[in-house]
Amino acid sequence: MNAKLSFVLAFAAACVTTATVAQELKGDAQAGSTKIAMCIGCHGIKGYQASFPEVYRVPMISGQNAKYIASSLTAYQKGDRKHPTMRSIAASLTAKDMADIAAYYESHGKDDSVTLPEKASEASASTAALLAKGACASCHGANLNKPMVPGYPKIAGQYKDYLYVSLKSYKQDGQSTWGRSNGVMGGITKQFTLAELKQLSAYVSSQQGELKTVPQSKFRK
Repeated sequence: MNAKLSFVLAFAAACVTTATVAQELKGDAQAGSTKIAMCIGCHGIKGYQASFPEVYRVPMISGQNAKYIASSLTAYQKGDRKHPTMRSIAASLTAKDMADIAAYYESHGKDDSVTLPEKASEASASTAALLAKGACASCHGANLNKPMVPGYPKIAGQYKDYLYVSLKSYKQDGQSTWGRSNGVMGGITKQFTLAELKQLSAYVSSQQGELKTVPQSKFRK
């Protein structure tokens, strides 16, 4: 078995393994709508920027896979993701809260009339080589918007600065206040230079996807 095939098989196995630990509780979107007061102050404002560990736009989460949102919140709660603000928010949530919030955002702003391309647009030769090296489509889908398992995120069209910071965070070891612990993504991102991660982020962000920010008032009735 050649090295490339071995890598693809191992990568696929890791995807499936990670998916088994994703949140399995069935969320209630209506209930979730009453639990998002701590979310909308950032994720309900288009272009809202975080300032730690550097300035970047917070991710668009409306339209994201529910199981990915729930598993991300669980990772913050457990400390596998170390962003202080998100950790404090996640610490206050029960597993059912996470499932409900995730269900809400998965359906939030959904537009079934939009037809997305089956494959991502053609990349430059250098970007295509990076995509192949990282086997991005193996988990995130050919159009980077249809992950092979619901526990993985849609990434097409996500803000490039957020993607870049996220990818960098998987490269961090031994940091107490930022970084992400994930064996699969850690192994992948450490293959790349920061310049290459920035190049990948720009390409992924340029693709058409379902993610969006739906403006919401911070004052809820």
